[in-house]
Amino acid sequence: MLVSSLVVVGALYALGLFRLWRNAGIGSGISTRQALAFAAGWIALVVALSEPMDEWSDHWLVAHMIQHELLMIVAAPLLAVAAPLVAIMWAMPPRARQKTAHAVRRRISRLWSLLASPATAFILYALALWVWHLPVLYDYALEHEAAHALEHLCFFGTATLFWWSIAHGQHGRAGYGAAVVYLFATAAHGGVLGALLTFAPRVWYPPYLANHTEALTPLQDQQLAGLLMWVPASLSFVAGALFFFAEWLRQSDRQSRFPASTTWTPTRTR
Repeated sequence: MLVSSLVVVGALYALGLFRLWRNAGIGSGISTRQALAFAAGWIALVVALSEPMDEWSDHWLVAHMIQHELLMIVAAPLLAVAAPLVAIMWAMPPRARQKTAHAVRRRISRLWSLLASPATAFILYALALWVWHLPVLYDYALEHEAAHALEHLCFFGTATLFWWSIAHGQHGRAGYGAAVVYLFATAAHGGVLGALLTFAPRVWYPPYLANHTEALTPLQDQQLAGLLMWVPASLSFVAGALFFFAEWLRQSDRQSRFPASTTWTPTRTR
């Protein structure tokens, strides 16, 4: 059902993109890079939520971790920069598009500005990551499909919100600095959780004791899952932080060379 829903979303995006570019020209409203980002993020979602991946995640914690990382550090940032809502609105009939845009501006814009602030998005993402990895909730999600779907929705939703707040924030000097801080902080607390999983002396999640195969012991499986969260996932946030730090330096360099307050006034010659 989830994959079929993704097919509908992908079709709506393609239809909206076609209509937008037909009216405004290719690259207008949604750039080609954003369209490619949506395609890559959509593929990552399909892989993460596919039936084989779901089945493997029932037996291997490392497979479950791969599923989560595809949602949070691959699909989420790609879709956050892809402007999917713009394309989906263009897939609507013109009158419905106008009404939706008007309703968003009047009723949702204030709530969205609060939720999409970097501080709020950072807190929500951190809460989702740590709370859902508590053994009691993680085990419950493994045993109940509805809770499992809610877990994935929380991971993907808060991660997309976090990456959107970073990618679309106001990037003056303070904005770039805040993006760097939030990305490094996310790498740090996610790395701590991964390290705890890696060095835990016992298995955190009992269902993997019963459903495990013989290729790896449950504890080795948990250690691999922890390493995956600790190293590759943390490095993705560090890479993002370094990117915004470089942009911060470039902007500071431009402003120091060409101060906004400096104007040139020609002098009169006699």
